[in-house]
Amino acid sequence: MKTLYGAFFLLLFSLAACGGGDKSGGNTPPPPEAASPEAQMLAEGKGVGEVKNVELKTPLEAERIDRGKAIYEMKCSSCHKLDDKKFVGPGWKGVTQNRKPEWIMNMITNVDIMLDKDEEAQKLLQLCLTRMPNQNVSIGDARDVLEFMRANDGEK
Repeated sequence: MKTLYGAFFLLLFSLAACGGGDKSGGNTPPPPEAASPEAQMLAEGKGVGEVKNVELKTPLEAERIDRGKAIYEMKCSSCHKLDDKKFVGPGWKGVTQNRKPEWIMNMITNVDIMLDKDEEAQKLLQLCLTRMPNQNVSIGDARDVLEFMRANDGEK
């Protein structure tokens, strides 16, 4: 009888030590709601970076457009043209209709990580065959460039 109790105890101990019947081996992926903030932003088409939410105003802000144009002329125009033609980098025409504002600003301010982690940025790199340099554009300046891009796309 003692042998039967000993065997029963050993069986219970073994099951408890193995985690009780979980057949997944502990490799179950986390539920979707537990996705990292970075993965969530990528899934939403916002890219990767500090810019999580952009509030766009209508009508466009004229002072932002002027500042954005000056930044474009100083830092962007040697690679990007205002039409839809590829130069060194892609043309800007229509970009605000095809990309979320957060994606655009993250691409401007966080280009290295975007090119490493964002699928759409990687497609642009394959298309243009030239890595966009980090121009050290601040978030405020990137917002001004975005406003200039909106004006370039005909928004009022």
